[in-house]
Amino acid sequence: MGFAYLSFPSFLSAMFLVLCAVSILPQITHAKHARVTRHYKFNIKLQNVTRLCQTKSIVTVNGQFPGPRVIAREGDRLVIKVVNHVQYNVSIHWHGIRQLKSGWADGPAYITQCPIQTGQSYVYNFTVIGQRGTLWWHAHISWLRATLYGPIVILPKRHVPYPFPQPHKEVPITLGEWWKADTEAVINQATQTGSAPNTSDAHTINGLPGLPGLLYNCSAKDTFKLKVKPGKTYLLRLINAALNDEMFFSIANHTLTVVEADAVYVKPFRTNIVLITPGQTTNVLLKTKPKAPNATFVIAARPFATGPATFDNTTTTGMLEYKTISSLTNTKSNSKLPLLRPVLPKFNDTVFAANFNTRIRSLANAKFPAKLPKTVDKHFFFTVGLGLSTCSKNQSCQGPNNTKVAAAINNVSFVMPNIALLQSHFFNKSKGVYTTDFPTNPPFKFNYTGTAPSNIIVTSGTKVLVLPYNTSVEVVLQDTSIIGAESHPLHLHGFNFFIVGQGVGNFDPKKDPSKFNLVDPAERNTASVPSGGWVAIRFIADNPGVWFMHCHLEVHTSWGLKMAWIVQDGKQHNQKLPPPPFDLPKC
Repeated sequence: MGFAYLSFPSFLSAMFLVLCAVSILPQITHAKHARVTRHYKFNIKLQNVTRLCQTKSIVTVNGQFPGPRVIAREGDRLVIKVVNHVQYNVSIHWHGIRQLKSGWADGPAYITQCPIQTGQSYVYNFTVIGQRGTLWWHAHISWLRATLYGPIVILPKRHVPYPFPQPHKEVPITLGEWWKADTEAVINQATQTGSAPNTSDAHTINGLPGLPGLLYNCSAKDTFKLKVKPGKTYLLRLINAALNDEMFFSIANHTLTVVEADAVYVKPFRTNIVLITPGQTTNVLLKTKPKAPNATFVIAARPFATGPATFDNTTTTGMLEYKTISSLTNTKSNSKLPLLRPVLPKFNDTVFAANFNTRIRSLANAKFPAKLPKTVDKHFFFTVGLGLSTCSKNQSCQGPNNTKVAAAINNVSFVMPNIALLQSHFFNKSKGVYTTDFPTNPPFKFNYTGTAPSNIIVTSGTKVLVLPYNTSVEVVLQDTSIIGAESHPLHLHGFNFFIVGQGVGNFDPKKDPSKFNLVDPAERNTASVPSGGWVAIRFIADNPGVWFMHCHLEVHTSWGLKMAWIVQDGKQHNQKLPPPPFDLPKC
């Protein structure tokens, strides 16, 4: 009758398979979103590299410059073993990673860890929670990040699309600076003499300075080339890894669509020019022309500079080349095409900078809400800028009355401790390491962006601010005109913050808050305090630990424009920082 009878053993085998399938199904379903642990090994080693006709030994990861790309998905765990084979102390910061309950892995030397000494190693172990997009890693001690840096690419969870058209290809583009001299010698000499450090000799795109003869001599093989197909969309992951320069970026005759800033999706907007400060990342879509044009297009980046000091005013260049049948068969065909160059703003175009920054807005929709605090528990007002510091009697400094240039927040120039702040805080051994009396307001009021006061000597100390867990915080960061007004890209570790307002001149506490954007403000980890202006940020202190906040212009950080927040543990078990890992480096 068409029935098949199973013997008893066969029946048991069939039932076993069915039960196995049923038990495996939930695991398969779960596996689609399962956390993956990704292992990397960073060998810190010296490598000879030639740029601008000159070979020098630089500090690298695994001999690569720029360093290797770290790739993960949202929710993944990263285990990165860093082994130090060079003569310098080293630490690595995973810039923009929230480090929720993993503050021991944040990386700034003497803030969350003692540095990794020569011949020693440390495993950075952290999970990427609620983040996706472009971030980056870099050394966080002295000026080693001049060559120790690389991209972090966090992909969305599997089967989760981008909130913009799926690109044909994704390309990291990292902007940097290059010194012919040893950068450690550059900053050490400046520190000893109290003078400004020498500026870089070139800017770079993915470690390469640019077109030979156009802007730099002797760089024939040192040009980044982006080869594209007609009618395709490319996602460019822009990173500014320069030490001291904010940068304009543009591609000749092409429009870019900004879709993400600091690994947070934004309302898309079109622009010919992107402004990106040191520390920031920006994802842009590049839609190529429908048919391959008879031209090669210059990719260019050059500084946006507002301060009184000299700066490296060179332009780094790359080439955007269209792939055609003729170019594939004839490698010389592109060299005969006309070279079109973009027009970049003037180096001090503060109007462009202000307009560009105000265009960056959070998506603020149901899927990607802007979770900014609408009410504020604690208000802070910080002046950020330059000043003078008195040198010791046995030091001969170049400033008036044996002074040197310093930088400060609320007139406090931060002094790095000899023991990591996080260890001192966690084990309640703060005495002699830091004090908790960082000023919540400037020590005295003056016309911050007008005539400077007669006394511009800063104080110094290792001072921090303490926040109870889950405090909602508003900080107004006010530039000063002492020595000279200048924009300052401020980076906060351990948090994203919302830029609720910005303006020119002195912040007005009575009028300006009424103009704050509490609907769709930009969510970032690095914000530029406008030259001669102010920016207001808000965040929730929901991450226990010690968190560095500093200017991402390395020269200003070296001069003391930095401070730290201590966020206390919450009451619940999941609101407390776990103990340090066993291999935490010792000072």
